[in-house]
Order: sequence, then C-alpha cells, then structure tokens
Amino acid sequence: MDVLTIDGKQVIIMEYIKGKTLGDLFFENEEKIELYLNLSIQIQQQVHSVATDSLSLESMSVKLSRQIAAAHLLKQPQKDALLEKLEAMTYENSLCHGDFHLYNLIMSDNKVTIIDWVDASSGDLRADVHRTYLLYSQHSMEMADLYLHLYCKQSGLAREDVLQWAPIIAGARLSENVTSENDERLLKIVSDYCQT
Repeated sequence: MDVLTIDGKQVIIMEYIKGKTLGDLFFENEEKIELYLNLSIQIQQQVHSVATDSLSLESMSVKLSRQIAAAHLLKQPQKDALLEKLEAMTYENSLCHGDFHLYNLIMSDNKVTIIDWVDASSGDLRADVHRTYLLYSQHSMEMADLYLHLYCKQSGLAREDVLQWAPIIAGARLSENVTSENDERLLKIVSDYCQT
C-alpha cells in the first residue's frame, strides 16, 4: 500500500488480492460461522501480539478523543464523561486494526490477507475487540456474542474487560456518519453509561 498525491489530492494505492473474503465464504456456508470466526480470531490475536512502541502509528486514545469530540449527536456532558473514562483506561499498546471483520480478510490459496488498514492505531486490544463486536452486533447480535465468546475463550480475556469499552467505542463511532449504522443504538449505549 502506498499513499501518493495525484492532482493535488492524497490517494491510497492498494494491491489487488484475488480471492474471497471470509464474509463471502460465511454467507456461502453459514453453518461454518464458528470456523470462520475462529480463523479470524487467530489472525486478530496475531495482530494484537505486535507491540507498537517502535511503530509510528497514531495513538488510539488520540484518535478516539478526536472522534468523540466530533460526534455531533453527543451532548457535551456525554463527551466529557466519555473522555474522562478514556483517560482513566490503562493498557499496554498493541497493534490494533480498527476495522477488523470477516469482510476485511481475504482468503486466497489457503492464505488469509488482512486488508483496509487505514484505521490502524496503537492502543488497547480490548478496544479493538469491542470495535469488532460492535460491528458484528449491527447486523447480528447472535454472531457478535459468538465472536466475543470465542475471542475471550481463546485469549483468556474476561467479557467484562472488553465490554467496559462499549460507551467509548459507540461514542466514537457516532462521528463516522455510517448510513448503515443505527445512531439510536449507539446513543443508547452511550446514554446507559452516562445516565443523561
């Protein structure tokens, strides 16, 4: 992947990878969901095993703070509460993909390639896991719960340790203005924490 300037605009040049995403494979074989989730979790854990102290990546904390501040649907007291919670979080920095899900994993010749690294950051792997959980729950709560169960089982993380990131990740996602996302769902997650 390269970032170039063409006609005065920044563009990302990406290599084409022939194959199918794990998301496509899942929808062709829905009974194999656990197989595809387990495979994706193994890959995600490999990503999280990379320490980012020497990598020049944006800090997840800085990125989330910026997103929360830019979320127009949040009231200022909610933003303040989320930023205070974020500042109180302690963790070791890991490589985090930021948009990790089955459609960003391409299977080609029995090898899986991770794509779409534009949201990568240095931060807490539990926040990255919650981001994946939140993305899955947008479409299927059953799939999201299975993913989180499998990730916690394989990693030894407690479900509560991942879910403590819920209001922060939901609040940050509100700044993305994704048309397929349900803003009311995200606001409820934030409101349940902030009690406003």
